[in-house]
Amino acid sequence: MTNAAKHPTNGGRELIAFRVGDQEFCVNIMSVREIRGWTPATPMPHAPSYVLGVINLRGAVLPIIDFATRLGMKPPEPTVRHVIIVAQVKSRVVGLLVDAVSDILTVSGSDIQPTPDVASDFERSFARGVLAIEGRMICLVELDSVFPIEEREAA
Repeated sequence: MTNAAKHPTNGGRELIAFRVGDQEFCVNIMSVREIRGWTPATPMPHAPSYVLGVINLRGAVLPIIDFATRLGMKPPEPTVRHVIIVAQVKSRVVGLLVDAVSDILTVSGSDIQPTPDVASDFERSFARGVLAIEGRMICLVELDSVFPIEEREAA
């Protein structure tokens, strides 16, 4: 954990920061159920390109989403070094394949800067702001916006 992480007793908002490619993102810690190592997924026919397949998580079938592909980035070749973030997205639980979890951050609302105007409409649809911490730029992602209702049903 970096010096940017503060104690939650300060009334801050807790976020999980993770890396995808050479970019960092973060999501609200309240949507994260667990973080686990990569487990090969069983492909599902006719699934969207960003759905890697499904895994059995303690008796529950969990769709695994390639976060990089969903955001239009270069898809990774999953290895044992990759991580699955199990997250609640509205009424569904999904696994998000990311390169690594890097931090748990506690930030205040004033630490979150608005998404720059240079971002595309797609980026603005899921990006809720940018955190500039210790020379790092971390994009705050709203998972509900990354997976619209009709696409979550396909997953």
